Amino acid sequence: MPTAEEDRTSRRLAWCVAHLLRHAPDDIVTDMIGRLDEPTRKYLCRDEWLSASTVTLLLRHGGAADRTFIARNPRVVGRPLPGLPGPTRYAHRRTPPELLPVLRTELGRDPDEGPLDAAELAGLLRRHGRRGPRVPLDVLALRHRPDPEALLAEHLREPLPPGSVEALLLVANLPLETVLAFLAAPAPPHGRSWHRPAVRAVRMGAVTHEELVAHVAPAHRTLLLARLPDTHGLRWTLPEQAGMQTAVLRALRPLGDDPRLWAELLRHAPGYRGPLPALVAALTDAAVPEAADAGAPGPDLVRAVRHLAPTAVEPYGGVERELALTSLAVPMDRVDEDIRWVRDCIDRGLLTGRDVIRHKLPACWALDQDHWLGDVDHPDRHDRPAAVLASHAEADQLLALALDEDPEAWWNVARTLPEFAGTLPHLLLRVTEGGSVSGRS
Repeated sequence: MPTAEEDRTSRRLAWCVAHLLRHAPDDIVTDMIGRLDEPTRKYLCRDEWLSASTVTLLLRHGGAADRTFIARNPRVVGRPLPGLPGPTRYAHRRTPPELLPVLRTELGRDPDEGPLDAAELAGLLRRHGRRGPRVPLDVLALRHRPDPEALLAEHLREPLPPGSVEALLLVANLPLETVLAFLAAPAPPHGRSWHRPAVRAVRMGAVTHEELVAHVAPAHRTLLLARLPDTHGLRWTLPEQAGMQTAVLRALRPLGDDPRLWAELLRHAPGYRGPLPALVAALTDAAVPEAADAGAPGPDLVRAVRHLAPTAVEPYGGVERELALTSLAVPMDRVDEDIRWVRDCIDRGLLTGRDVIRHKLPACWALDQDHWLGDVDHPDRHDRPAAVLASHAEADQLLALALDEDPEAWWNVARTLPEFAGTLPHLLLRVTEGGSVSGRS
């Protein structure tokens, strides 16, 4: 039976690890989870805000206890776990009677005469997947011979609409390799719903953000996933968008701060047919083939690249800004007063999310937006999304510069973070025993 002090230590370590895992590559996440003792792992799975990719990796590599604790976590929403909505809910859908005559006409026979083969199923999915997954789910409720490889071949020959791919992800129980192949195949430009299969795949726990970045093609769609256009329907929650931004920025890190490479990224992205990491590698090697029909980048792509590109613009506030920066190191008597002050400074342009990550102490509070924007109970949380995304991007860069992909360094930060009283740059300086990363431009 653990003592109260041991219980407190396990809870606090789980809290800090949950925040670090938002910024770590997949292999680091898996390694760090494997280092946790049983009580800490239980508190991590049961009580903490977990990123979508962390949940996916825990379900993929964890055991029955992990699944049980995650299913009890009220902050894990929309994953296929016991007690939560998921693919099982759609597996028993009834085809509406008014749809059957339409399908009978398109097939040239009654669907009840025998199971659909792959060609017939693909034909129906191709006709009925342009307005979301509802009708494709009804089509998949008909008797058919499950053959993911044949459907993938049909998709590669002539891409299925996004709604049909989303329906397949929901109910077809596809293996990981097939899911990635569906997402890697070029999608037809059906309206503005092309992003739905990617969002659905992450939300249902099929892939991580990092796997999405590595496989989605063409490259410009990966960039757009980090900053989706403003549309209705299925979209990223704010934590999911932060996770996607983190994964895309990790892929773009070889470009550094070179404005020439970022300009080349924007010029070549519209016509490059491969995934984003391949485009970045080609840009850094100056080996990108010219695309004759690339065309100019659209406004959504321009906005996405500008959002991701490094910037040295700092808010201007004179003495008031200096006071605001100093206040981050001197918390007020009450937490709600401190939150109100930080929110007011952000609204007035005196502080950004980057400033909070650099200057707020202790470091564990800076990484937890609830400690400087207020605690909320909704998965798409916080009414200052720009500050949240900016803080995520800054933490990503600081941790990547200091720790790279060294599992031991990440674990040392996790162990030091719960009781460290300084800022995040100072913590990274202590752990790595290198130069400070807080003074860069």
